[in-house]
Amino acid sequence: MFSPRVISHLKITLLATAFSLAPSLAKAHSPFLVPTSFEPLYEGWVSLDAGFSEVFFVPEVAFDKGHFQVLTPKGEWVAPSLQQFKTRSIVEFQAKDEGTYRFTTGVRKAAIFRMYELNGERKHTRDPKEVLPKEAKLLDHYQSVTLAETFVTLKKPTTAALKPHNQGLEIVPVTHPNDVYAGEAFAFQVLLDGKPLADNDVTLFTGHDGNEHEKPTLTAKTDKDGKAQLTIANPGTYLLYTRKSAPAPKGAEAPNYGYVYTLSFAVNAQ
Repeated sequence: MFSPRVISHLKITLLATAFSLAPSLAKAHSPFLVPTSFEPLYEGWVSLDAGFSEVFFVPEVAFDKGHFQVLTPKGEWVAPSLQQFKTRSIVEFQAKDEGTYRFTTGVRKAAIFRMYELNGERKHTRDPKEVLPKEAKLLDHYQSVTLAETFVTLKKPTTAALKPHNQGLEIVPVTHPNDVYAGEAFAFQVLLDGKPLADNDVTLFTGHDGNEHEKPTLTAKTDKDGKAQLTIANPGTYLLYTRKSAPAPKGAEAPNYGYVYTLSFAVNAQ
C-alpha cells in the first residue's frame, strides 16, 4: 500500500494503464466499457465503446490487450464482434434471449511500474531493464490490472449474469444495474479475490461530453462486508470506479498489482 505522503507526490498520466494514484482521476486515463443503450435496440443489437479516457465517455486510447466477452442470460460466455482503432474499441453483439447480459473487457495486465525516492525526490520508471541508482529507495513495484464491465437487459431483468467472478477486484451489484432509478439507493459490494473488501473507496462519475466529471459526483466507502450504496439524484449515464493495491499472485511479473475496476450503468427517471 502507498502511504498518503507517497500518493500526494505521484502525478502520473497513464496512457496504457488505469491505476490512478490521485483521488480525482482528472489527470489519469481510466478504463470504461459503455453501451449506446442499456437495452438492445434494432433486432437485439448492442453496440459498445471501450477505451481509456480522462473524460467519460470520450475515448482517447483504445482498450487493447483485453479479452472481450459476453455472459448471456443462460450462463454461456460468448465472444462479441470487436473492431479496434487508435482511440477506441467498438464491440457489437446481438442479444436473442430475454434477460440480462454481462459485457466485459476481460482482465488487462499492462505496464509495470517502479516507484522510488532519490535525494528526497519521488520518481518512477516503467522500463523493466532500467537499473535504479544505488542510492534509490524503492517505494513500490506493481503491474496495472484493469477491468471494465457493464450490463444490458433485453426486456425483463435477470440476475444470473450478476454473479461475481471471485477473482481480482470487482464491483458486484446488489441492486440490479438496469433497474436503478433517480432518488433511490443503488447498492453494491466490492470484492477482492472473492472476499469482501472493507474500507475501500468507490467513486461515482457522471458521463458528459465535457469535463464536468473531473470531480466525483459522489463517493462512498465500503463497510466491513465490502458493501456500500449511493443515492443518485438525477437520471443519466454513470461510471463507478474503484481501485486497490494488493500483493500479486505467486509468479506474477511484479510483486504487487494495481487493480482498477469500472462499471457503467444508467439511472432512470422515476
